[in-house]
Amino acid sequence: MAKDTNGSTLLRWLQIITIGRNPAFTLVRILFLVAGVWLVYKFVAVPIKVQGPSMLPTYADNGVNFVNRLAYRWHDPRRYDVVAIAHSGEHRLLMKRVLALPGETIEFRNGKVFINDELLPEPYLTPGFPTSWTIAPQTVAPGHYYVVGDNRTMPEELHVKGQAQRRRIIGKVLLWKNLFVSSRSRS
Repeated sequence: MAKDTNGSTLLRWLQIITIGRNPAFTLVRILFLVAGVWLVYKFVAVPIKVQGPSMLPTYADNGVNFVNRLAYRWHDPRRYDVVAIAHSGEHRLLMKRVLALPGETIEFRNGKVFINDELLPEPYLTPGFPTSWTIAPQTVAPGHYYVVGDNRTMPEELHVKGQAQRRRIIGKVLLWKNLFVSSRSRS
């Protein structure tokens, strides 16, 4: 008889640990938690994985960050913001830095960026890394932003860059450095 009491006590404690004292209340909490996570994912913060070296040295390949979808509800993207751009729907996001705003003229001369013929300081780039991009001046169209990755040591032809429509910019990357980096990229 003592064994049955110990067995039922153990089962009772396992139930309390796994689903709580009141399973109906636990189910309601789980439903609210799932709904809350879905709402945050859909409307507030979207995870984004860095794939490729185009944002080096600022963001490492295979790093994971979050995009604040509410960042541009009250103001437009600003110069130097790192943004997520919906490339092919929201399942393929590009992470790029905003360099030129609508109506500005951007030009790359021997690796230096000029906005309206004035040199753009870029403190986020690692000094001493060679870059030789030369791209003819172009004026950014209304409702567009000129975006490019930070890794200008790569050949210019390998970069996805250029004018992005404002409606495709879904938010601002929340963290400056990577939140998580996979072990593959550390080796």
